[in-house]
Parts: sequence; C-alpha cells; structure tokens
Amino acid sequence: MRATTEDNVLQSMTGFASGKGELAPYSWTWEIRSVNAKGLDLRLRVPDWIEGLETTLRARLGKAMGRGNVTLSLKVQREDSGGSLSLNGAALDSMLEAMATVTARAEANGVALAPVTAVDLMNLRGVMEQGSSEEETKALGAAVLQGFEPVLQQFLDMRGNEGRALHEVLTRTVDEIETLVGQAEAAIGNRKEAMEEALRAALARVMQNVDTMDEDRLAQEMALVAVKSDVTEELDRLHAHIGAARGLLQERKPVGRKLDFLMQEFNREANTLCSKSQNTALTRIGLDLKTVIDQMREQVQNVE
Repeated sequence: MRATTEDNVLQSMTGFASGKGELAPYSWTWEIRSVNAKGLDLRLRVPDWIEGLETTLRARLGKAMGRGNVTLSLKVQREDSGGSLSLNGAALDSMLEAMATVTARAEANGVALAPVTAVDLMNLRGVMEQGSSEEETKALGAAVLQGFEPVLQQFLDMRGNEGRALHEVLTRTVDEIETLVGQAEAAIGNRKEAMEEALRAALARVMQNVDTMDEDRLAQEMALVAVKSDVTEELDRLHAHIGAARGLLQERKPVGRKLDFLMQEFNREANTLCSKSQNTALTRIGLDLKTVIDQMREQVQNVE
C-alpha cells in the first residue's frame, strides 16, 4: 500500500498518523511517525503478548515504504476488572527473595516485622495478572491489525501530500538553477575582453622566461592558462544535471538517494565554476548557484 493519488510522484519521509479502536473489554491507540533516514529504520513498541503482532506490522511497514526512520507505538488497555486472574511466578519469587533480604537485615538490627499473609503478597503489584483466553487474544490481534490499515493509509497519505509539496519546491528550484546557468553563459560572453587581457598578461609573464624554457614547456603553460579559464564543460555538465533532475522528479519510485547524489554533482560543478570564473559577475552568479543548490539539497534530504 502506498499513497493512492495518481499524480503523486515523490514521497516524503516525513509523516504522522494516529488512531483509536476498541473490542470490548479492550481499547487501543495507534501512533506512527517518521523522519528522514538513509535507509528504512523501523522502531516498534507493541504488546508482546499478542502473538505475531510485531512480525506482521514490520512486514506491512516494509512493504509500504522504502526509507525513513519510522516509530510505531500501540497502547492496549483492558477497560474492565473482570476476567480470570493468573499468578506471575517470576514476580512472586522476586518479591519473596526481596522480603527474605529485608527480614534478615531487620532481625540483625533487632527490628521485629509484622507477619505477611498470602493476601498481602497477592496484592503486590505484578504478582497477580489479569488473564485473557487464547481465543480472546487472537480476536484482539485480528481487530488491532484491521484497525491499523486506515492508520497506515492516513500516514502514507500524509507522506504523499508532503511529497507533492516537495515536488513543487524542487521543480521551482531546478528552474532557478537553469536560469542561473543561463546567466553564467551570458556572463562568459561579457567577460571576453577581460579574459583576453588576462591571457595577454599571463603570456607576458611566460615570455619573460622564454629564453630558459623549451617549446614543450611553453605549450604546456599556455594550455594550462586556457584550461583554468574555460568553464564550457562545467556549464555543459550543469545542463546535463538539470535534465537528470527533471527526469528523476517524474519517476514514480523512490529517487531520494539518486537526487542526493545529483546534488553532490551540482555542487562540484558550481565550485569549479567559481574557481575558474576570473570575473566578478560570473563569481557572483556561481555563489548564487551554490546557495540555491544547497537549499535544494536540504529539501532532497526528505525525499524517499
């Protein structure tokens, strides 16, 4: 089961849902919440006396989502005081052992204690437990699991709604990145004269040592100057990353990890663009680009 909305492309890892149910003499409350995580981390707090409940819930959650730190709690209460009572032998043994220690210390200090009756022991917390028949417990387990389905759907719907909001934000951010890349391309044309002057200055520095430099070294130096100022490949790769991001945003499966990796590639090209810019306007655009990419990376952290 996943969110059922047809146009829901992305799923968020953030979600919350709660619910209640009852099957006399029991009542229960559900609470499920999730935040982002590298993988799927399920943390369940459910009654262990309902056989098979935790295993079934883990399987349902694992089938419904692929990533997220998910916490699920189920609290079950018995509303009446009826039903059979059973003796908790382990709790009784623990109480008797503690009483023996207390009695021995009291006698060693000359303190006389009042005698303890069986009724006194039975009234101690945990010694006597409210019992449930096997059939009653099975019926409760079935009802609890049935009541979990609408809670799970509510939870997935919230993740889906968050995903739609993320899709809109990320789409606008990709558009903004594309605009900045276009501005960078325009700035390259405007910096032509400044670049030519910088190249002439670099050549003059190289030529100062031309008498002691062989032709191969001179060619290497000039090639290095050209490479340090050419950002064509960086801009081409940024365009490719923009196309890849748009494609991932249309996928109908978890793409959070791929988007996260793509953000690293975006940032790498923006860093190189800034280091090669040698132009105030282009550097400013590169810094704006880094800011927008970082904002997008933060949003991507919530994508399943």
